[in-house]
Amino acid sequence: MQLRNWMVSVVVATAATAGVNAQEKGGNFETGAYEVVPDWPRPMHEDYGWGRTAAVFAESPDRVFVFQSGELPRLSRPVGAGEIPIRPAALENNGPDGCPCPVSRAETGLEGRWEHLLMIFNREGELVDSWEQHNHRFVRPHSVKISPYDPERHVWIVEDGAHMIYKFTNDGERLVMSLGEFETPGDNDDPNRFNRPTDIAFFPNGDFVVSDGYVNARVVKFNGDGEYLMHWGTPGRGPDAGPGEMNTVHGIAIDAQERVYVSDRGNQRIQVFDANGGHLDTWPGIRFPLSMGMARDQNLWVNDGNIGRFLKFDLEGRLLFNWGTFGHRPGQMWGVHAFSTDSEGNLYTAEVWGGRAQKFRPKPGADPAQLIGPLDTTRVN
Repeated sequence: MQLRNWMVSVVVATAATAGVNAQEKGGNFETGAYEVVPDWPRPMHEDYGWGRTAAVFAESPDRVFVFQSGELPRLSRPVGAGEIPIRPAALENNGPDGCPCPVSRAETGLEGRWEHLLMIFNREGELVDSWEQHNHRFVRPHSVKISPYDPERHVWIVEDGAHMIYKFTNDGERLVMSLGEFETPGDNDDPNRFNRPTDIAFFPNGDFVVSDGYVNARVVKFNGDGEYLMHWGTPGRGPDAGPGEMNTVHGIAIDAQERVYVSDRGNQRIQVFDANGGHLDTWPGIRFPLSMGMARDQNLWVNDGNIGRFLKFDLEGRLLFNWGTFGHRPGQMWGVHAFSTDSEGNLYTAEVWGGRAQKFRPKPGADPAQLIGPLDTTRVN
């Protein structure tokens, strides 16, 4: 009888496992339940490619924001990391009031271009808009988001190199709010200035939180008018870092109960807080939580940038599923710094090391439990 029960258990477990990948045979988890959409976005130039691609946000299938750090020449020879053209973090007379904003020349003399930073693509991957009028405000673009609770669909920009948070009208014609002081960092207790902020997340009542960030080690909370409310978090690194201590606060998300999930990237963990900064939980053992998003089904998706895999967690911190392959070929991932979903179930990734964005669509018959989203920021038409 015991042997029979064991055999039944094995059959049930095997059937359940097979059901997870019913859409195909074998164990191909390179793209999971998705397939890559080829030639999205379409190439823009023959001689230039994208630089560091930090952010993507799908407002709709026909309006997908991509944020990257200028254009780099396509090279006929390999170059070392120190040779890559970059824009310096501080340029004389480079302020929000406008300037020529020159692109720096790298040590090798290769020239980059400070163009096409914040772009908008349609479903075919065609460039439909580029906010060139705001390039002087950007130093090191990091995140772009739209609150799901905002009927006017304002566009929020987190600019870590300039230490700024920007709020624009949806069409980009007008800057309606800016927080921080341009290229002037603040310390961990400064209510008015950031030190390399990284991400933003929104509460239903209009309040929002900013992860701050690469140098500071805190979460800052504001009301809908941009007025400072509070902050929490202190520096701390390594295996002995306690609750609320953080090292590279790189991402942030909020669940339906208004709990705040923070990517404590340098400490290889996720920390969970209530809406006022009370520590609730810690999820250790996530090697490099580079980006994350809260799904409407109340599961947290995290991309581990070191291994190029998406990790699905329930809100108790249990790992439910994972997929993805590290690499630079189509469908592989190299530093997914941000990801987003649209109302049709498509997934978009921005690769900070790969210098590209990719679009994935669900495979026919894909298991919904393996699909990312819709995320809580996804607009449902």
